[in-house]
Amino acid sequence: MRQYKIQETEVIDKIICNKCGKEIFVNNGVQEADTLSVQKRWSYFSEKDNEQHSFDLCEECYDAWIATFQIPIDIE
Repeated sequence: MRQYKIQETEVIDKIICNKCGKEIFVNNGVQEADTLSVQKRWSYFSEKDNEQHSFDLCEECYDAWIATFQIPIDIE
């Protein structure tokens, strides 16, 4: 005898760049383009005490963002 249970799972359908709004589609769990995904929980010593911020950037927006840094990023 087989017994079944209903199981719901959440899957990503697409990722939207928070800066430019570009949609990056996901097919069978694989992104069509790479993104930077950031999650940050702010500490007690910040003005954002215990807030969690998250965002995604497409590669073009990431490149534009890091070009503004005073100290270049380390690339291996």
